[in-house]
Amino acid sequence: MSDAARTALITGASAGIGKELAEVFARNGFDLVLTARRQDLLEEVAAGLSGRYGRRMYVLAEDLADRDAPARLVDRIHDAGIEIDALVNNAGYGLTGTFATTTWEQQAVFLQVMVVAVAELTHRLLPGMLARGYGRIINVASLAGLVPGSAGHTLYGASKALLIKFSQSLAAEVAARGVHVTALCPGFTYSEFHDVNGTRPLVSRMPSFMWMDAKTVAEQGYAAVTRGRVVYVNGRVNWTIATLVKYLPDWLVDRAALRSASRYRQV
Repeated sequence: MSDAARTALITGASAGIGKELAEVFARNGFDLVLTARRQDLLEEVAAGLSGRYGRRMYVLAEDLADRDAPARLVDRIHDAGIEIDALVNNAGYGLTGTFATTTWEQQAVFLQVMVVAVAELTHRLLPGMLARGYGRIINVASLAGLVPGSAGHTLYGASKALLIKFSQSLAAEVAARGVHVTALCPGFTYSEFHDVNGTRPLVSRMPSFMWMDAKTVAEQGYAAVTRGRVVYVNGRVNWTIATLVKYLPDWLVDRAALRSASRYRQV
């Protein structure tokens, strides 16, 4: 099968890293199924990509906070006669505040989007990839999944750490059958992520060398999954941080994480 006949499903495709990953996949010859909550923004993204690359675009708006959304999305794809050869689990957000001051409903919805929907979409679409002997899966994790947790955003780092371990285990199961799985681990990235969760004023204090643009993150992610890289940390600064965390004493890493969180996180 040639790349021209392949289709990628991208969640959270209306903005940020998801939108840029859609751009990269379309540029590399994939037709796209784009999903997110906002139909109007998806239509705008699809129209632009179709015009630039001449690929087929399918817009299927869904809210992955709905427990029935992953199954419904896959059913809609199958009903349209579409086979998914690449899956990008990008949809996500940050839930601010401490664990005790947020409601369980908020935390349950967060886990549904960040963990359950990712696992379910992968589980439902993986058999087709294995049957065809070709698949590409990118789970957009985070540097937060590789460094110590700290106060605030309590389940965010934990959810990203789970995605990293999930990707590693799944990659070990399926690599010999033509399916590449990559956990993409960006750090601070210019997108609307921090605007949505209201932390833009805080994170804007971060020095400029800590930031990357979404386009670069997406291009590196596509290259990583193509090469079969299982865990890919974007950027030299983020890679250095992740490496230091492995080798420095735990007490020193924990102290640095707490100090950083007190300056740049909303609790």
